[in-house]
Amino acid sequence: MSKAQPFDISGVEPETGRPAADRLIAGDPVFTSWNIEEADGGVYSGIWQSTPGKWRIQYDEWEYFHILEGHSIVTSDDGEVFELKAGDRLILRPGFKGSWEVIETTRKDYVIRL
Repeated sequence: MSKAQPFDISGVEPETGRPAADRLIAGDPVFTSWNIEEADGGVYSGIWQSTPGKWRIQYDEWEYFHILEGHSIVTSDDGEVFELKAGDRLILRPGFKGSWEVIETTRKDYVIRL
């Protein structure tokens, strides 16, 4: 029997949220997350979406993600800019600090390791 498993978010109850008030830079972004799986060792995967806005980010975890749709700009505190559109992939590592700006509602799938 195969251990591979396709996922379908239609049966997953989405969670919604917003950036913390002290991190918000512009707009009123709303986050929606469909948490697909949690594995031993602090590994999580799912789909995340945000409406337009801009906020500060600070990573304590490791995250790989793939942009499914939309347009976002991630900028590190040292000035490196990542223009993200459908098909783009990025890894953010613990210690990364900067901002995330959603230009056009963005959806990504992700794997996070705490």
